[in-house]
Amino acid sequence: MKIALIQQKFHNTKEETIKKTVSFIEQAKEKKADLVLLQELHQDRYFCINEDVKNFDLAESFDEDLRFWSEVAKRFEIVLVTSLFEKRGAGVYHNTAVVFEKDGSIAGKYRKMHIPDDPGFYEKFYFTPGDLGFKPIETSVGKLGVLICWDQWFPEAARLMVLNGAEILIYPTAIGWFDEDSKEEKKRQLDAWITVQRGHAIANTLPLVAINRVGVELDNLKQIEGVRFWGNSFVVGAQGEFLASGSEDKEEIIYCDIDLKKSEETRKIWPFFRDRRVESYKNIDKIYID
Repeated sequence: MKIALIQQKFHNTKEETIKKTVSFIEQAKEKKADLVLLQELHQDRYFCINEDVKNFDLAESFDEDLRFWSEVAKRFEIVLVTSLFEKRGAGVYHNTAVVFEKDGSIAGKYRKMHIPDDPGFYEKFYFTPGDLGFKPIETSVGKLGVLICWDQWFPEAARLMVLNGAEILIYPTAIGWFDEDSKEEKKRQLDAWITVQRGHAIANTLPLVAINRVGVELDNLKQIEGVRFWGNSFVVGAQGEFLASGSEDKEEIIYCDIDLKKSEETRKIWPFFRDRRVESYKNIDKIYID
């Protein structure tokens, strides 16, 4: 199948940003993309840059957002992975990936499980940890193991998603640098981000996709300078080989052809699942062994 990763920046308003996203989706359809992937919280600015109760109002449009992206998926006849701010009830909000089938129906959703709380990334203020588990979403193009951003650092999440039948791992993402960091530190952070995900692909012998945003987003409350989202969206194969990658600062569509059958072929040569010693992993569910 042909996949399209839409790497973009925030365009001043939700309306302008969505307009740009839809134009990218139209281009991807013209290139015959079957699966289109959007970055984390793609409709608006990355509001988690600070703690502001007014931002909860952004989730009030969740039902309307579902209808809109359903129509987009149906119009272009694509499987579409979105990332939305879900209001589940009073005081309960989720960072939620919703996957739409080609006919506009909802194939499934995933609520972000691992929630960060760092300067510029105050997500614990906004999001309740997900409760849907690590279950792939079955679509007409395959079983999609959709996880979100901070989940990228946890091998347990990737492994459980694959043990549940995922054929590809997909990570909508919003991650970037602080300009005051040194070049060396920025390189270490980017290398770590790419390397840990390549490790997930290799250890689980399946393709992996990460879709990140670009552009500088300032803190409107001026508690920090802002975040420079580092782009570098990429696709790797079942042995961690790079299949496609994006720039660190440009809006673009990154295309890649993926053959899901290659995972099975690779597992015949590298049978990691055969050699797992599951009887010895019983303490893996503990926070710390002491």
